[in-house]
Amino acid sequence: MKITIVSGSHRNPSQSMKVARHIRSALLSKNSADSIEIFSLAGNPLPLWDQRIWESDPEWQALLGPLQAQLRESDGFVIVSPEWHGQVPAGLKNFFLICSAREVGHKPALIVTVSSGDGGAYPVAELRMSSYKNNRICYIPEQVIIRKVEQVLNEDGQQNEARSDDYYRRRISWSLDILKAYATAMKPLRESGVTISEKFKNGM
Repeated sequence: MKITIVSGSHRNPSQSMKVARHIRSALLSKNSADSIEIFSLAGNPLPLWDQRIWESDPEWQALLGPLQAQLRESDGFVIVSPEWHGQVPAGLKNFFLICSAREVGHKPALIVTVSSGDGGAYPVAELRMSSYKNNRICYIPEQVIIRKVEQVLNEDGQQNEARSDDYYRRRISWSLDILKAYATAMKPLRESGVTISEKFKNGM
């Protein structure tokens, strides 16, 4: 099983990347996957979508080839998004414009959002509402909203608020078990061919 974690913050360093690294460590400790990779949007590595992607443009093919291969080989995803002005960062929304059903379609994904304060719910709603239609990524019902993120999941335990840190570590662990179960269950669905249709390539 292969899992890709997408760190959706443009910043470098970022709290989202800290969370992504913790999730990777949690998956490794469970022996939950054969391969666990982090794809970071720090520094905006992906140009804004344009229609040349649909026209087999050589520049886009060279840029996206390695990423598309990684996503196609993945059985599930963790999407880590900070909340900026109550929104998902533009680079993460651009990532979902670039992805197609060939890469992420009918594969489970766990949403993990990050807030410096008491927020984090708006990105969950935004991702569930507007990031899946044509690429057909399948968000599982479970989600994790990490509030006051600076106080949890730090490598230096003295920087953590003990009660909250313990809660988030346990909640993340449980959610990852659910993600793995979905990834196992959905692989035969894709292999059956029922999800492939030339007539209905786009969602409604």
